Amino acid sequence: MTHHPKRRSETTITSNTPAPADPAEPRKTLFRTMLEPRWIAMLLLALLVSGAFAWLGQWQLERAVTSTETVDQPTERVRPIADVAETGGPLRDSVVGQLVEVNGVLVPGDYLVVSDRVNLGETGYWVTGHLLTDSEPQASIAVALGWTPDGDVADETVAALNSDAEASVVTVTGRLNASQAPELPEDDADPFELTTMSMAAFVNIWSDMGDRPVYNGYVVADEAPEGLTVIDAPPVEEGVTLNWLNIFYAAEWIVFAGFAVFVWYHLVKDAWTRREEEAELERSESGT
Repeated sequence: MTHHPKRRSETTITSNTPAPADPAEPRKTLFRTMLEPRWIAMLLLALLVSGAFAWLGQWQLERAVTSTETVDQPTERVRPIADVAETGGPLRDSVVGQLVEVNGVLVPGDYLVVSDRVNLGETGYWVTGHLLTDSEPQASIAVALGWTPDGDVADETVAALNSDAEASVVTVTGRLNASQAPELPEDDADPFELTTMSMAAFVNIWSDMGDRPVYNGYVVADEAPEGLTVIDAPPVEEGVTLNWLNIFYAAEWIVFAGFAVFVWYHLVKDAWTRREEEAELERSESGT
């Protein structure tokens, strides 16, 4: 009998220890993680959302500031003076600066010079007239006809206009302004010199006033007599109002716009941190 030696069984032992990381493979930095396709795609999405929020913020800001363009202002449409103002009382704020049309006659003998009138930054003189409207009953209103830097020219123009015995039938178009308060002359000044467009002063100088109704304002004519300069009368500047609630909403949308990118950054950073922790754990296990 031949005895065969027992063959020793071969056993393959498999280790559960993970293979050590390839030291040649470079570690991914946070910046390299950001360049991964999925994070770039999420960045584009975040920028799209951020852009939408920024647009909403701009829209809220535009709504917060309200103003009116000059061409759209009601004051820039010429209207008959009787439609916008009444005699015997102060002008409403809403009609100050309104372009108006007045039909009537300029009364001879009632042309006056008003000094200390600034036109385009230069001080000079206005030649003014007394206009009787063609309404029933007739009403009085002052008209600023033109400007000159030379007091002698103003005096000569007034003298020439007052020398005409016939009343001039006119249609005056210009900007309506509120009457100004009279000013007391300085001690060394001419007590009869006029320095403001004051209806209270004019009615005491104009002839044959009686109980005639008076507009408590004056019109700056858009045409001037020969020898005078047209008075600069720009539109009334519209006030700009702020809606603080809209400004608050705009600030919120701007914060949301920044927050969208902020969230993307933290998502990338968390993913990178988690990857680094897992890699560190693998390195520590492979070293035991």
